[in-house]
Amino acid sequence: MRFAKVSKGLVAALMASTTLTACAGGGAARPELPPATFVASKEQPGEEYVIGPLDSLSIFVWRNPELSSKVQVRPDGRITTPLISDMPAVGKTPAMLAADMKLALGEYIKDPIVSVIVDSFSGTFSQQVRIVGATQKPASLPYRANMTLLDAMIAVGGLGEYAAGNKARLIRYDRATGKQTEYGLRINKLLKDGDASANVRLEPGDVIIIPESMF
Repeated sequence: MRFAKVSKGLVAALMASTTLTACAGGGAARPELPPATFVASKEQPGEEYVIGPLDSLSIFVWRNPELSSKVQVRPDGRITTPLISDMPAVGKTPAMLAADMKLALGEYIKDPIVSVIVDSFSGTFSQQVRIVGATQKPASLPYRANMTLLDAMIAVGGLGEYAAGNKARLIRYDRATGKQTEYGLRINKLLKDGDASANVRLEPGDVIIIPESMF
């Protein structure tokens, strides 16, 4: 019985020691992304836009106004227009969707000319920047060309009252390699200290997680 008590005490001591060590060390340091300027030195187009669920589209069929329409992409990723039912739209660029609609309408009219315009943007998850955790208003933001961490934080109203901004992390998926990498962020340094080196460029699909401070 005495040995059991000593063993339990030893286990408790070891667990406490391990916890303190982990807190002191903070785990392995995450890599950091290179700093980005607050304003891009050269504006350039981003990746070609891919239609997502709930996007609003204007579809024009030249010289056939009765076939033109304004539609919203359904949650299942499809649209319905005059003469065309359940056309897949999600995952296509506007030009790709226009080409598919031209092919479908070709069964009814000769050589249709179709244009697709995106009126309001939601985009696919792979084209959004998602910010969760201790922020004023967690959100999924449509990615914009040359978007930076500062732009994203302005959009969500900054950090929450108890946010541990310098312990935030960015999760990025590399579609070329299929690997996911975590990077450390210093949001407090950026927003409270004005440290320009803490501003980093974002990419479509990035997820920013902001923990709360323990104290």
